[in-house]
Amino acid sequence: MAKWTETDIPDQTGRTILVTGANSGLGLRSAEALARAGAFVIMACRNETKASAACDAVCAVARAKPAAVVRLDLSDLGSVRACAAEVHERFGRIDVLMNNAGVMAMPLQRTAEGHEMQFGTNHLGHFALTGLLLPALGGPGARVVTTSSMAHRGGSMRWDDVDWHQRYSKWLAYAQSKLANLLFAFELDRRASAAGAKLTSVAAHPGYAATHLQAASPRASGNRLGVAVMELGNRLIAQSDAMGALPQLYAATMPDVDGGQYFGPDLLEWRGHPRRVGASRRAHDVEAARRLWSMSEDLTGVTYDFAAIA
Repeated sequence: MAKWTETDIPDQTGRTILVTGANSGLGLRSAEALARAGAFVIMACRNETKASAACDAVCAVARAKPAAVVRLDLSDLGSVRACAAEVHERFGRIDVLMNNAGVMAMPLQRTAEGHEMQFGTNHLGHFALTGLLLPALGGPGARVVTTSSMAHRGGSMRWDDVDWHQRYSKWLAYAQSKLANLLFAFELDRRASAAGAKLTSVAAHPGYAATHLQAASPRASGNRLGVAVMELGNRLIAQSDAMGALPQLYAATMPDVDGGQYFGPDLLEWRGHPRRVGASRRAHDVEAARRLWSMSEDLTGVTYDFAAIA
């Protein structure tokens, strides 16, 4: 594909798009771009103060209906259920769900339900949210876009200890969560297709994009040198968060996107304009995807009713 940019987003007038983690970074840049293209953007955010300021920024560039905010803490399944209920009550239909929010390489922390924070937030929270919002995604052209990472290539599923009760490694835990994102995205598309559901599931990654995530881990550990190194890398090496958002914007809006595809930057996947990219062999392991799906149903209590959108 040629050098696709935000200006190539098709007219989104009349479409409703929910973006998780829309108060900063890739989520905020995506929300702004979609609002400029005419979409009604629902910003699902954990921090209500930051979300209010971000919503003002999105509303300032919106070409049509002003953006709205719903509260969502993906590390708390109670919050996920409340968010989904609010979305159903206030908005009804969703055309695109962008599973963008995430945490990266954190010191060991646990979700409200006791899961390792990165697996619980990046995967389980989005698995539950998508399943609970499924009835709202029954319109023509409905899509789910899940944000993964180049780090998925170093990931493996620790089936006997997905929550890292032993020998915790923050980077390996992050890689596992990003692999889980791809296993989920591809399996969701297979299951929707098998059920005859009018839903497309795809994935994207930003390459190395400058966001708050890089410095979050050393900052949480009190490592000032680590914060300085990450911030320097963001200035000297990383591409902007606006560029990093392009692959997921392409995945969310372009008519030539097919289910099960994966998009990333075109320059060695580190930076540049969006194109289709490959995923690791583990990400395409169908048996692993089925196993993760079953495990995720058990851990979240959420099952998918594809008949509701078939």
